Amino acid sequence: MSETQALFAALRETADAATAAAIERLVKWGADRDLVRINVLAFVAARGLDEESTIAAFLHAAQLGIFELSWDVLCPTCGGVLDITTSLKDVHKEPYECALCSRSFELSLDEMVEVVFTVSPRVRKIAAHDPHTLAFWDYYRQIFWSSAVDLSDQELEKLIAEFTLDARVLGPGEQASVLVQVPEGWVIVFDPVSHFGHYMKVAAEHTGDVQKLALAFEGADPPTETTPLKSGPLQLTMTNRTGTRALPVVWIENRNFDELVGKRRPNLTAKRIFTNQTFRDLYRTDTLAVDQSLKIVSLTFLFTDLKGSTELYARVGDLVAYELVRKHFHLLNAIVAAEGGAVVKTIGDAVMATFSTPDRALAAALRMREAIRDVGNDMRQEDLLLKIGIHEGPCLAVVLNDHQDYFGQTVNVAARVQGLATSRSIFATSPVVGYPQTSALLQQSGINAVPQQRALRGIADELEVYEIP
Repeated sequence: MSETQALFAALRETADAATAAAIERLVKWGADRDLVRINVLAFVAARGLDEESTIAAFLHAAQLGIFELSWDVLCPTCGGVLDITTSLKDVHKEPYECALCSRSFELSLDEMVEVVFTVSPRVRKIAAHDPHTLAFWDYYRQIFWSSAVDLSDQELEKLIAEFTLDARVLGPGEQASVLVQVPEGWVIVFDPVSHFGHYMKVAAEHTGDVQKLALAFEGADPPTETTPLKSGPLQLTMTNRTGTRALPVVWIENRNFDELVGKRRPNLTAKRIFTNQTFRDLYRTDTLAVDQSLKIVSLTFLFTDLKGSTELYARVGDLVAYELVRKHFHLLNAIVAAEGGAVVKTIGDAVMATFSTPDRALAAALRMREAIRDVGNDMRQEDLLLKIGIHEGPCLAVVLNDHQDYFGQTVNVAARVQGLATSRSIFATSPVVGYPQTSALLQQSGINAVPQQRALRGIADELEVYEIP
């Protein structure tokens, strides 16, 4: 058996069978461009697979060495890749600059960091393993643009034909001088290799004289500058002073250009993968540095606790109570994972879990509330009651006690909301209940959430919460 065959045999032992087979077909028969920075969610959609199982399969495949996993920092406006790292530990907190958009962005894990998979060279060698050998537009599509950019072959042809005034390869130290006709509006010179951008603001006034502009690619991420010009001929001189080739393009940038390159498809974000149970199981301590904290704009927290667990131990004895609690943890873990969430930690008889959206948290809570009855009925006819609270908001991803965890007021509020529950009712805050998919789920379930104003310990103002009976 070859090494590759052995790797896929190992994958079939840990991953869903259909997904493992689909991954093996992709690696064996897919085009080179399909194997670089794979968008897992697009892979799922194209094959009708289960999302959670597929994410888990790719993570197992990366652990085996079939794929290389990378964390790519994206510009949230243009979808360009600003940084590629093999670990989130290498992502910095300082604002990231996009030369194409001429803007800086404060990092968040919601949409600015995507998780992608590239086939390992030990399994199959592809052109993108040496990106500086890629053809001009292949570099843009496979290296610069993120996997969220949805640009078809036909749309790329349109981009080249209608908006590209010049595109060329410049080797290290090379210079090129080109004559282009610049129209009224905005024109940009952009190089994705050195992340160089220079805008031209072209006035409506026309000139027949040849205007001149000299630009140099230094590789030091200079700020994007703007040169005023008149419409008409421009002698553009470009010099590559970096140690690698440059791939400058001259684009007409207008509304039609923005619409063409602005099409997006779902992609696997860092926030999304943080709420995957397989990821938490496989990457327990390797995600963040101890002194690192990264912002998440929106994450949903679900807290649970068993009501009367102390009395339970006294009533049925330690052995029976322990078995009940153990089964309850197993049940909650399975439900959280099935609904696209991840258990962050357990505290006594309590569980803290995260979900990328509020509706998934509520779906899990409703399933937990019904399923917990069976645990008690299976053993000594105990009537177990689960107290559940849900809240959504911003937080920081951190490392606490050698595990990836979360910090912030959102976490505190979620824990306090859980403390309001004294019966089988679920308590959730207004951001959770007001989320459109959550409202639809409640309506489909025939549940009317009852609003209340409640004071929470340690929180200054009363909070609007909803009791979900």
